[in-house]
Amino acid sequence: MRGIVRAKELAALDRELERFLAALVAPMGRSERRHWAKMYVLGLLLDGERKSIEPMAERLEGAEVQALRQFVGQSPWEVEAVQRALAHWVVDALSEPEVWMIDETSFPKAGEHSVGVARQYCGALGKLANCQVAVSLHWSSAQMSCPLGWRLYLPKAWTEDPERCARARVPKDTVARTKTELALELVDQMLGWDLPRLPVVADCAYGNDFAFRAALRQRELRYAVAVERTTKVWLAAPRRAAVAPPIGKRPRGRARRHAPWAEDQPKPLDLPAVAHQLPSAAWQKVTWRQGSKAPMASRFARVQVWASHGWPVPSPRPPAAEWLLIEWPEGAAAPSDYWLAELGPQPVGLRRLVRTARARWRVELDYRELKDELGLDHYEGRHWLGWHHHVTLVSMAFGFLRSQQLRGKKNFWCDLAPDPAQTAVPLDPPGGTLPVVPNPLR
Repeated sequence: MRGIVRAKELAALDRELERFLAALVAPMGRSERRHWAKMYVLGLLLDGERKSIEPMAERLEGAEVQALRQFVGQSPWEVEAVQRALAHWVVDALSEPEVWMIDETSFPKAGEHSVGVARQYCGALGKLANCQVAVSLHWSSAQMSCPLGWRLYLPKAWTEDPERCARARVPKDTVARTKTELALELVDQMLGWDLPRLPVVADCAYGNDFAFRAALRQRELRYAVAVERTTKVWLAAPRRAAVAPPIGKRPRGRARRHAPWAEDQPKPLDLPAVAHQLPSAAWQKVTWRQGSKAPMASRFARVQVWASHGWPVPSPRPPAAEWLLIEWPEGAAAPSDYWLAELGPQPVGLRRLVRTARARWRVELDYRELKDELGLDHYEGRHWLGWHHHVTLVSMAFGFLRSQQLRGKKNFWCDLAPDPAQTAVPLDPPGGTLPVVPNPLR
């Protein structure tokens, strides 16, 4: 996907962009908001090193810096309504859905006043640094993906400082949430929008959390999530102890609802120990997709396990059975990757398990394109509302580029033109038509 569009190309795409945005900006209400939404998306799409407001305004004929700042930073249009409209477009347009991808990305910052900024691990720099961190959920098909929702992570330095939150205009009812809790909020948002349920994939920052996987099962969602090698599991379900009442004595106090867990059951094993116990017949070579240079293939095995890692003890309920998927490349001294998965009551083939677990690779491409091509991390405002408006508008620009990518596919099945029976919401500014971006090559 080419995420940077030159002015000549964008002028030719202007009508298509207007059609694409019509339904998405309708929830914004007032015509001037819809106008500046299109201007902002145009600025994100145009070629240019910096996608903050002032540089974008310089590249756009008719743009006003103050008007763009007010639209992004202060205008009271609802983020969720626009994101929901985009999500339903994505679901309708991207065929052959595969997974919901959950991940997080960071935004390095020099100062300390932007909402959510703190000294924390910054994946973009690979070290501790001043940055913001956001959790996102992406819809992914076999060929492309698109972000559907965002949550900004607030460290304790923010949630424990009401005055600092007030200066950044963080909503008063905002409380401290872990990144896994933010991810579950996104999942619940997608379910509330009645989007088709897909298996959830995530890295070990989420997969290691016993409660996160339990919450997915509670919501009847399938998943295949990465876990660390130190995760402990049993190869058989844990047993309860056989407890007999004392002879000749009546038990005192409240009757025990559950027998205690047996103390003599085997100790849980870490994942490398499980891998070394598997017979050679358990390992199979699987090709899961075509790479840029060659088919992607490796050696895998699967085994049913019960995770003790993070299991709340004492607990009245045993851990659920899950599939442990292990990748051990041919000739390697040790396994390279591990996943825990639950893909439903039907028998799960090894190839399906591998394809699902390995489907998360697209999220890193999304982040790279969102940042390098559309300026996801270029927003310079300090406030809560402005940050959420910016990431939503960037997602809209990303969706438009996906629509153009779909149009270029020879065998694409979906008609992206609007239904002639529907009337598009006009995006024209109050004083006239939106100026077409000039072609500098003329």
